[in-house]
Amino acid sequence: MTLTNRSVQIALSVSWSCTAGIVGALAQDRSASTLIHQAIDAQGGEQKLRAIRTVQWTAAGYRNELEESERPEGPYITDFLTIREEDDYAGGRSLYSVDAAVFPVYKSQSTTVMAGGVAMASGGGAFFAGVPLTIQLARERLALNPERLLLTALDAPDAQHEADTTLQSIPQNVIRFTLDGAPVRIFLNAYTHLPTAMDYTGPLAHTSYYAYLGDVTLRTYYSLWWLAKGGIHLPMQRTVEGNGMPDQMLVIRKLEIDDPVNEAELTIPADIKAKFQPNAKPYDPEKARLGDPSQPTSEIAPGIVFIPGSWNTTFVHQDDGIVVLEAPISSGYSAQVIAEAQKRFPNMPIKAVITTSDSWPHIAGIREFVAKGIPIYALNLNKPILERLIDASRTSKPDLLAKSPRRPEFHLVSEKTTLGTGSNRLEIIPIRGETSERQMMVYFPEHHLLYGSDPFQKLPDGSYFYPQTVTELTDAVAREHLQPERFFMMHVGPTPWTELQKAITAAEGKNTPDGTLF
Repeated sequence: MTLTNRSVQIALSVSWSCTAGIVGALAQDRSASTLIHQAIDAQGGEQKLRAIRTVQWTAAGYRNELEESERPEGPYITDFLTIREEDDYAGGRSLYSVDAAVFPVYKSQSTTVMAGGVAMASGGGAFFAGVPLTIQLARERLALNPERLLLTALDAPDAQHEADTTLQSIPQNVIRFTLDGAPVRIFLNAYTHLPTAMDYTGPLAHTSYYAYLGDVTLRTYYSLWWLAKGGIHLPMQRTVEGNGMPDQMLVIRKLEIDDPVNEAELTIPADIKAKFQPNAKPYDPEKARLGDPSQPTSEIAPGIVFIPGSWNTTFVHQDDGIVVLEAPISSGYSAQVIAEAQKRFPNMPIKAVITTSDSWPHIAGIREFVAKGIPIYALNLNKPILERLIDASRTSKPDLLAKSPRRPEFHLVSEKTTLGTGSNRLEIIPIRGETSERQMMVYFPEHHLLYGSDPFQKLPDGSYFYPQTVTELTDAVAREHLQPERFFMMHVGPTPWTELQKAITAAEGKNTPDGTLF
């Protein structure tokens, strides 16, 4: 075969282009390796880091309740945290325990243990078998802890040097690799070579509140660096952001490297091992079941259908369509709500959905209603948080709106708004309380029935959590000259209205809080 000069030039050009690409890729890989090794040396050296057998620490800090706060932009309701982690790298075992308190309202405790490919968990009481996801999260936490992060990057086959950037006004070298199929980015201080921050988008970034969002990036900033045992440098403060929002801050109070671990705490009993199901599926809010089989759906007034469950939902039958009260938990849950409304009222359109609060149980499923073109009635103050949720990226777990984008049809409520006519007409009214300023109540005048959103809940002993917001709801009812005989809420079934005055009287007769949380 004879090549023309032009063909030779093209062939050489392609050859040189491919060669340059390969050389460039190799240079980038070498650059990543060089940067990681520089960082490891700055942290104490590869030999020292790989030799670490155990790390135990206790930290104090706080978490902003982004999911439950009175104001989406802060100040936030605060969880005060005490966290204890016990990591046995040599044995592949880990304990993670969290004590949380929202003073003066409530406190909680949780512990998870991973050992030998089995997990167990506790909510403050006896341990029970965990789920496989617990093991994955524990292993991710071990791989991304500051004492292992750079080694994880060094061992990753796909580590790359990305474009340098500036963070905290300091030039940063950026290293990227994947863990569990999700990207990890480490920002290395160009002067000290120590990690400034880390971004992660995988399973560990989708726990708790973030399980209900779409694509999530957790950014952890490292600061208050400490020369620790054996000449290893570790950050004593970690500050975490979720999708750019201030999530939590922890400061380590006690750090132990290579001290003996508590064998009893890291040992999973045989009976729990026997109950562990390695193939169990993790909880998925998109597949949460509508309602609660133990609490039947009921008609609490003619044409008003109440579906009790972890998140109560209600259908209101009006002459020209169905109004849905609340869009809880997830797009998948709302899809079930819509399907159930169409099944119960086959010849009626869904004319509106009312979301009465900025809290995530009320809005996490709003995207499905947007995708179906259903008008949204919401408090005017909540438009920003709703838009943030509607505009959120969902590439990792696309829902109907991600597949077929469309803009929402908002009806923003700033004063009493009447929806519908006839016996089931309803009035949407901002509560305007101090704590409940982002919530609305819905009143059914013909039935003397009030839906009170979610400013408080009823406890197992019959008392109400918490009295301040009970008064805010009763004050709003008095302000609007409403005359409810019964009320119901997101977490409270139909209840006599007179119960609330009893709750207020009881609260006024004692000191609150009573000190039991302290």
